[in-house]
Amino acid sequence: MAVPHVSHELGTGWSFRRIDDGTDNEWMPVKKVPTNVHLDLMDNGKHVSPSASVHSSPSPEHKSSIELTLGISPTDRIPDPFLGFNEVAVEWVNEASWSYKTTLPPVDKPPAGSVTVLAFDGLDTFATVKLNGAVILTSDNMFVPHRVDVTDALDYGSGAANVLEIDFACAYAEARKIKDAHPEHKWVGFNGDMARLAARKAQYHWGWDWGPVLCPCGPWRPVRLEQYSTCVADLRVDYELDASLETVRGTISATLEGASPDSVVAFTTSSLGGQDADAADAAVVFEASAAVDPADGTAKVEFRVDRPRLWYPHGYGAQALYAVRAAVATAAGAEVHAAERRVGFRKGELVQDKDEIGKSFYFRINGVDVFCGGSDWIPADSFTPRISEERYRKWLEMMVDGYQVMIRIWGGGIWEADAFYDICDELGVMVWQDFMFGCGNYPAFPAMRESIRREGTAQLRRLRHHPSIVIYAGNNEDYQVQEQSGLTYDYEDKDPENWLKTDFPARYIYEKILPEIVAAESPHVPYHPGSPWGDGLITSNPTVGDMHQWNADSKWGRGVAVWHGTQEKYQIFDTLGGRFNSEFGMEAFPHIDTIRYYCTDEAQLYPQSHMLDFHNKADGHERRIATYLVENFRTVTDLEGFIHLTQLMQSEALSFGYRGWRRQWGQTPRRCGGALVWQLNDCWPCASWATADYFQRRKPGWYAMRRALAPVAVGVRRAHADWSVAHARAPATSDWALWIASAGPAAVRARVEVRFVAVATGAEVAAAAVRDDVAVAPNATTEVLAGRVDNAALGPVVLAARVWVAGRVVARDVDWPQPLKYLDFADRGVGVAREGDEIVVRADRPTKGLVFEERAGVRLEDSALDVVPGDELRVGVRGLAPGDEMLGWRYLGQE
Repeated sequence: MAVPHVSHELGTGWSFRRIDDGTDNEWMPVKKVPTNVHLDLMDNGKHVSPSASVHSSPSPEHKSSIELTLGISPTDRIPDPFLGFNEVAVEWVNEASWSYKTTLPPVDKPPAGSVTVLAFDGLDTFATVKLNGAVILTSDNMFVPHRVDVTDALDYGSGAANVLEIDFACAYAEARKIKDAHPEHKWVGFNGDMARLAARKAQYHWGWDWGPVLCPCGPWRPVRLEQYSTCVADLRVDYELDASLETVRGTISATLEGASPDSVVAFTTSSLGGQDADAADAAVVFEASAAVDPADGTAKVEFRVDRPRLWYPHGYGAQALYAVRAAVATAAGAEVHAAERRVGFRKGELVQDKDEIGKSFYFRINGVDVFCGGSDWIPADSFTPRISEERYRKWLEMMVDGYQVMIRIWGGGIWEADAFYDICDELGVMVWQDFMFGCGNYPAFPAMRESIRREGTAQLRRLRHHPSIVIYAGNNEDYQVQEQSGLTYDYEDKDPENWLKTDFPARYIYEKILPEIVAAESPHVPYHPGSPWGDGLITSNPTVGDMHQWNADSKWGRGVAVWHGTQEKYQIFDTLGGRFNSEFGMEAFPHIDTIRYYCTDEAQLYPQSHMLDFHNKADGHERRIATYLVENFRTVTDLEGFIHLTQLMQSEALSFGYRGWRRQWGQTPRRCGGALVWQLNDCWPCASWATADYFQRRKPGWYAMRRALAPVAVGVRRAHADWSVAHARAPATSDWALWIASAGPAAVRARVEVRFVAVATGAEVAAAAVRDDVAVAPNATTEVLAGRVDNAALGPVVLAARVWVAGRVVARDVDWPQPLKYLDFADRGVGVAREGDEIVVRADRPTKGLVFEERAGVRLEDSALDVVPGDELRVGVRGLAPGDEMLGWRYLGQE
């Protein structure tokens, strides 16, 4: 007898305890599942004062003394690891093993032909699952979901007490065992304990150069108890758009479990419209039914939709979506289960054409070339179960608000939650999806290869319907590890079996296993072996593929880069890029409120304090930050002034990068297809490369990106003169140029102006350069003006550019003499006033980097402003009530 599908989510009623210390520890309550052990320990019992001081990171022999100093023992509940030095105090949690248990809800025994199944969407990581004391599952990959038939293992009825228990072995210990068992492998990489390479677990859990060493375990994804006779186990939509984009044809397939010979699957496709479409337009556009093929348990139908609404990235069109539903019913018509996927029809291409430079690398959606300005993404928390859908939405809305069209999910994190991709679909954010490998030489012994195949297959089946996903990349920087460690890589050798015999067996993963999975499961999305990677050439090659700017090749040599490498001046960022810049960036401190949150000792609130340094994990950050500050700014010692300088430094660096690379997009051939800043977000409160901190407080660099990525953006800059090479001698003259970058689909007419304003006095010291009725080319760069500044005659001047379209100023840019530390910013005559929903800013003399306070609940249209006399700036502000105190603000050189 067929019965409807019933699912019980096992979210409550759990408890947990430590199991590796030889003690019969008490079971402690768990608020909810999904969860992990750190969250549950924080939810239970006493907390140790976070103000205790630790003066070194603990080696194993010193742990006991540090635990004594903090008043922590391995049986205590833990303090918040994000505060003070508490990360050190909770390291013992990483080294322990834990167990979770619950009693299943009573269920009736299913009729013959039906089953009871336990579903585990994610177990982190080395897990042994027991039901009533009997082992029913072992798992060693946190990214592989499991379904276990427990029909004959359960006791049924209202009085039954079926106990489910999951033991999580210490990931550190298990990974080290695997590593030790394979001495033939070269365990090399960047960041963290190299034993991490042996575990299919989020790699950032082992610590990274922006994140703490917090290695959790637990049921990190939902657990369910299901009963059914038949269920739709997988729903797949394969389609193609014709050349005119006027017709979509394809196949909808449903794979069933437990289907009877007389089962029938009804398929329905309904238009959900788009963000600019009326909800009333939603309608069924296709429906059909099919019998189940008993050979493979699959039912499929061919479909066609004429004049489909298409999915576009935001700013290029609507985000039209369709609901595809498959419902299985008995011959009598009784529906027993249904599955639904939300899809978007679009033609996505990765354009890699040979040209005079090398080979292009950019994305084309529905025939429209898209400059992919955007960000790299790391997990938004060290403890991912507490990332809510609301937090995801706020992060991704921040992308859209900043004109960012692509986000790259970095390979050392996690396959993100369904909500993340759903929101990207809705908002029109393109997703670059790395496979979960980062910064290492991964082993490829048989058990690992099989685990990776299961992982990749499961994840692509979960994700392939999302129109936002436009590329899969095999790994993050693993080919750089190969290069820097001298591992064997003969690109001309095309025999995969040979790759397994080298000291770089990971090539087998990236160039055989993963492309085979993509071809089988998600063939409409292009695959790229790694990031960075380009046709087997060195990863720093700027003529092909994507590159991470940290390891750039340029006319000056290899490793010439900003921040890492040779720590070049950020003023030449645009000369250090490639065909697609998938990582680049500059560090900055978070806002003062964020620092006050994690700095639990008032005496530590100064630049370079121990506690502030502890919350910056970047190797050599002290030297690198100091280098860029000393090169560019007059340094300060007060904390808020120091924060402002580091944030302004990041803002300036990102501005030079984005302006220049977007300019190169509009050239022929398209020299640069995109730029993704490292990084959008943080996983804990800290100093890092993020453009918004853990609490989603936007840094000035975020606003600089927004201006550079606006639909119409202007860039003006004079030729770079390296003042350090010239021994601080200013050039007698400086050539300058002005261009307009446009993402629009049609040409517009514009008025363009460049004024020459003395930094010292605010006077215009030369006639403005003006052009009326400029034809701004669509989706391109239009070179508009060029000239030369007579520095000897005029002294330090800013070049202040404005662009008018239809009588309204749509873009501004200001170019300053470099370095800023040589300029006198005294007596700027700045006025800031609030007028309704706007903040009005004026200045008597050129003012650099006026940054507003980031206040919770308040959203600014712009910040980190350059203000020039005669150009009043009006900044929209939301969330500031009439009686609220005015936002604080600070500019460069303010006393």
